[in-house]
Amino acid sequence: QVQVVESGGGLVQPGGSLRLSCIVSSLNFDHYSVGWFRQAPGKEREGILCISSSDSTTYYADSVKGRFTISRDNAKKTVYLQMNNVKPEDTAVYSCAATKFRCTDDAYDYWGQGTQVTVSS
Repeated sequence: QVQVVESGGGLVQPGGSLRLSCIVSSLNFDHYSVGWFRQAPGKEREGILCISSSDSTTYYADSVKGRFTISRDNAKKTVYLQMNNVKPEDTAVYSCAATKFRCTDDAYDYWGQGTQVTVSS
């Protein structure tokens, strides 16, 4: 069974930075695409970014372009979400998910529980 665990959330001031981590416990981690999602209170879940098994990036949300980046370390079975110049509207529960399909297929099999990110002064 594949497990997905996020970490790194917390309180950050506007304009600050935060890095989230997503560990995918799979022997074939390098075969998976991994996406980051977020859900703010009262809103639907929103896709943010995805990184494919071949290390290419897909942006799901224009609002994070130029501020958020995604990367992966296959040796550590970890995908990172680097959040820079954060804004109060970035406040949400951030989750990651893994799939053996492409990022553009948007069909995820395994989900983490999420980590809270709060942007406030």
